[in-house]
Amino acid sequence: MPATHIRRWKTLALSTSAVLVGLTLPTVAATPANATTTAYDSTYYKNAVGKTGTSLKSSLHTIISSQTKISYSAVWNALKVTDQDPNNSSNVILLYSGVSRSKSLNGGDVGDWNREHTWAKSHGDFGEVTGPGTDLHHLRPADVQVNSIRGNLDFDNGGSTVTNGGGSLVDSDSFQPRAADRGDVARMILYMAVRYEGDDGFADLEPNEKVGNGSNPYMGKLSVLKAWNEADPPSAFEEKRNQAIYDTYQHNRNPFIDHPEWVEAIW
Repeated sequence: MPATHIRRWKTLALSTSAVLVGLTLPTVAATPANATTTAYDSTYYKNAVGKTGTSLKSSLHTIISSQTKISYSAVWNALKVTDQDPNNSSNVILLYSGVSRSKSLNGGDVGDWNREHTWAKSHGDFGEVTGPGTDLHHLRPADVQVNSIRGNLDFDNGGSTVTNGGGSLVDSDSFQPRAADRGDVARMILYMAVRYEGDDGFADLEPNEKVGNGSNPYMGKLSVLKAWNEADPPSAFEEKRNQAIYDTYQHNRNPFIDHPEWVEAIW
């Protein structure tokens, strides 16, 4: 299997022969405008391709739940690989701020980077336990102070500028990442909602239309996350990260990086 997947744009067309003979065509669900195909569709995703709604979500859950889990301490070194700066192999790129920082500055002090749970670990109370607490598909390196400002806030638009946040905004009940990270965040959150469905001893994580979800196993706002997914499609950095997690660490994929149109197909 190649390390990168192949994308092509698809369009649906109605059969002209049916029109010529005056037949009434059956109603067909529209394929999202930005539908993609990947080299994994005939293998990894073969039981999901062509489905929508709860059927698609259920199939993807089964597929991505087959994974290798790592410890929370192992996440440090994994992030140094998955989030390596493509222009400086000694650094990682930080979520929210976009800053390139030395891999050696991992820790808890000002100027360090630490492990950000994009699905806040208090939302479902899973902490740092092996499983959702250590899942690389939603863990990213972030500046210690910016991470602290985000805290366990839900995601929504608006707020005041976050100091050294790269254009991120915050208010009393929500956080808005910088534009270049909004799609990444949306796809990480929705991965978690599909991966953790309450059948493995952990909470059933779901997106909703609220902010201020606190310790409930929900994350908002879904409508905003969907808009971010559309506005900020997967980048080469995000795709390479997904591949590294699949090849080297967890051996599962974030399906919304491979197929961002599946967000709309499910929600």
